Amino acid sequence: MRYNFDEEIDRRNSGAVKTDLLGVMWQRRDLLPLWVADMDFRTPQPVLSAIKKRCEHEILGYSLPNRQWKSSIIKWQKTRHDWSVEANQISFVPGVVPALALAVNCFSDKGDRIMVQTPVYHPFFDVVEKHGRTLVQNPLLFEDGQFRVDFDKFAEQIKDCSMLLFCSPHNPGGRVWDAETIRRIAEICKENNVVVVVDEIHADLTLPGFCHKPFASVSSAAKDICVTLCSPSKTFNMPALSNAYVIVQNDLLRKKMFDFIEKFSLHYGNVFAFEATVAAYTECEEWRRQMLAYVNGNIDFVCDFIEKNVHGIKPVRPQASFLVFLDCRGLGIPHEQIVRLFVDGAGLALNSGTDFGENGAGFMRLNVATPRAVLQKALESLKLAVEKL
Repeated sequence: MRYNFDEEIDRRNSGAVKTDLLGVMWQRRDLLPLWVADMDFRTPQPVLSAIKKRCEHEILGYSLPNRQWKSSIIKWQKTRHDWSVEANQISFVPGVVPALALAVNCFSDKGDRIMVQTPVYHPFFDVVEKHGRTLVQNPLLFEDGQFRVDFDKFAEQIKDCSMLLFCSPHNPGGRVWDAETIRRIAEICKENNVVVVVDEIHADLTLPGFCHKPFASVSSAAKDICVTLCSPSKTFNMPALSNAYVIVQNDLLRKKMFDFIEKFSLHYGNVFAFEATVAAYTECEEWRRQMLAYVNGNIDFVCDFIEKNVHGIKPVRPQASFLVFLDCRGLGIPHEQIVRLFVDGAGLALNSGTDFGENGAGFMRLNVATPRAVLQKALESLKLAVEKL
């Protein structure tokens, strides 16, 4: 079956954050929304069918997890990432961000230092600071069009930290971390008794030529200190289900984390999340393959158009995900003016690079998981706005 990713679907007034919060965020509703990291593509039909089928029972009483839920996760991790996981190592959590907050409270105390590597997904800051912990920012280096870890600074800064929140693949830069980088991070953290909580929500969005390595799979040191957060929500476009899971292979860390989850009765999950996960992992691989091919084509389109028509902006080509970090520093204007250029000049709603940390200044994040015609309209508007500078 061929899926139609060129179809334009009006999401306004559906409760979609991407469209229905424009007025709150920018005080205008006429912007082209290319910010929130979900897709403008239909959620795969097997996922929708599984939810509809469960509703046909007509009693939504207290429900046990679908018996296939854990087995589908185990098979998916082994098939996709060559990572062997056991059923007792998996627990439901109501989303990756809530799980980050749970982990912070589980493995640290108020005032503890927790490291993030900037620029990084902005909820990383919130789950540290809003829970009374001390945020330690370890800036990534940007060289040759990609982000990399500054290991000299990392090794020094991690010494007084109790936790590292690690984003793999990286958001917003789209970097797929190689096994050697992960091993070095794990070794340094193990030496300093640091727990690593890894957000791997973009793991199944790797683009051609790149291969995601689960953090816990690269070495025994990594396995011993790692709490892994995963979800089918990003890949199969169903974040509204608040559906994720945590994998912990170290016995002591697992008992502590799972006891903490159960303390708040969050392990029960919800029936639609279980049904959707099984459907996604067992019936939607062809949809995923076609979606990634289309997204990769969109990335090609963005990179080619900007290179030929928009001087002063360079896309950071992602190795995973449908998010493109635009390096706008070549425009030679302050970051605040860059933001106004996109909003007032081009009529576009993107994420400001400074949302991801101070070293995101000069960058904007573009979501390309949208029909190509929408991207063309956006880029034509950007071209005209830049020409008027």
